[in-house]
Amino acid sequence: MLPELYHAHLSHHLEDLPFWLELAAQAGGPILELGCGTGRVLVPLAQAGYRTVGIDHDPGMLNHLQENLDPLLQPKPSLITADISQFSLAKQFPLIILPCNTLSTFGDERRRECLRCVRRHLNSEGMFAVSLPNPELLSHIPSHGEVEFEDEFILPQTGNPVQVSSSMRRTRRSLTVTWNYDLLFPDGTVERMTMESSQMIIPAKTYLEELKAAGLKMDRLYGDFNRSAFTVDSPNLIILSTG
Repeated sequence: MLPELYHAHLSHHLEDLPFWLELAAQAGGPILELGCGTGRVLVPLAQAGYRTVGIDHDPGMLNHLQENLDPLLQPKPSLITADISQFSLAKQFPLIILPCNTLSTFGDERRRECLRCVRRHLNSEGMFAVSLPNPELLSHIPSHGEVEFEDEFILPQTGNPVQVSSSMRRTRRSLTVTWNYDLLFPDGTVERMTMESSQMIIPAKTYLEELKAAGLKMDRLYGDFNRSAFTVDSPNLIILSTG
């Protein structure tokens, strides 16, 4: 059930899609998406006509994606179950993307391994794009946050409403967000499912140093998906780099 809830929840947040589609138009395909999950970004890229490869370590997420693909979609995404810090494919790509704040959920060594994998799979003129939360903003969030209502949506599989609430707790090194999905049934009963994610809080310069150590060159730095310049107050840290 969690893949269905995750997909329905994130399907309401599409503000970054034009950014990824614009990068695809600049680079062409095939496109490799790391941490593709249930296909929120991967499927629109495929619908736009690009050959795509999606890698995710969670078979439940990929099963949901596979089962919900339009049978008429061409070209269909190639889906691979693998750790995005340990994968090995027999091809290189002109564009590799890592959306959805995934890289900042990794510990130090796994993050560096992921970047080394990216470098090996990026062709000589290719581009790697990664989006992260601005670590400067994360570091100023209160150490504990009360549970707050966040969203409400209809779960397509059942037609029943789902209410989403979240809470946060921060240490010097990480911010952990807990999402509660309350499934509301017609008889008045409620079933709660919970998902948790931790974001590492490390300076932007550390990400840039790790990219350089992996053999990647920083090309552009943005603070949001409208390509605004990155500042300490930006909502995002978006890094474009080349091989």
